[in-house]
Amino acid sequence: MASPPPPGIYVPVPTFFSKPPSNEPTPPLDLATQSKHALHLAKNGIRGLVLLGSTGEAVALTEDDRRSLITHIRQEMDGAGYKDYPLIAGTASQGVGDTVKLLQLSKEAGAQWGLVLAPGFFATCITQQGLIDWYTAVADHSPLPILIYHYPAVSNSLSLNASTFTSLSAHPNICGAKLSHGDLSLHSQLASSTIDSMSHDKFATFTGLGQQLLPVLMVGGTGAIDGLAAIFPRTVVKLYEYVKAGEWEQARKLQEVVARGEGLVVGHGVVGAKEGLRRILGFDSECRLPLKAGMSEDAWRDWEEVMAELGEVEKT
Repeated sequence: MASPPPPGIYVPVPTFFSKPPSNEPTPPLDLATQSKHALHLAKNGIRGLVLLGSTGEAVALTEDDRRSLITHIRQEMDGAGYKDYPLIAGTASQGVGDTVKLLQLSKEAGAQWGLVLAPGFFATCITQQGLIDWYTAVADHSPLPILIYHYPAVSNSLSLNASTFTSLSAHPNICGAKLSHGDLSLHSQLASSTIDSMSHDKFATFTGLGQQLLPVLMVGGTGAIDGLAAIFPRTVVKLYEYVKAGEWEQARKLQEVVARGEGLVVGHGVVGAKEGLRRILGFDSECRLPLKAGMSEDAWRDWEEVMAELGEVEKT
């Protein structure tokens, strides 16, 4: 039975790109900035990284890009004293074979877990049994233990129900889930389950939304894989620690600020996350088409107040 990632706050890191040469449409990886940001997160309490997820623009990366990025981060983390630092590599393929191939590549490059997005292309005619069979086939052949990535907004509104997760949790190579949606009922059913295969030492339930971290932890959630933590790692870790320590008043107050700040990432996606990283931490990055990096001054002005509040918390 595979062990899940340890509890805590993880970051779905953006993939950093430098400006492309003239007449080149695809900006290259900026591995130097990638590793600087990763080390900044580790030094400020982040428990692990999700590479090549939706925030990482994974669908715009080649296999060579994937291998280079994971290998570089593993080498840099090990070299800086963070040996065996948790790295989770995302996949977003539709086929079993392609998904397993990416998981094999990720293991060879240094990741310890895979985060496997549900295959939503044929969402309107996929049954829950079809999803069970698909994930079972991936898990049977994956060299890495996998977490189920449940993100209906990028999976053609495809949803897995609680009984599907329960069935899949019995597989020895499936060890958790990331739930990137606001359905707290599903979070509760998974994180509070009394079924043996869903116990916390066998199956980790992460929310993908820091704005619901407090309630998810209250029902037994493992932690969060949270985009805002890419910009304010200490703040989101502090919220996690308040809840775990039972410091409810501090937790409630900080959750409210974090929830408002999360709107930048929820509302503007990768572009919003990269804008925050550029303006607040000085980590600049292009995006790959069709995404375009950058927000106007007027658009950013809507976020200045809450970003300043979060910045003050980050300093403490």
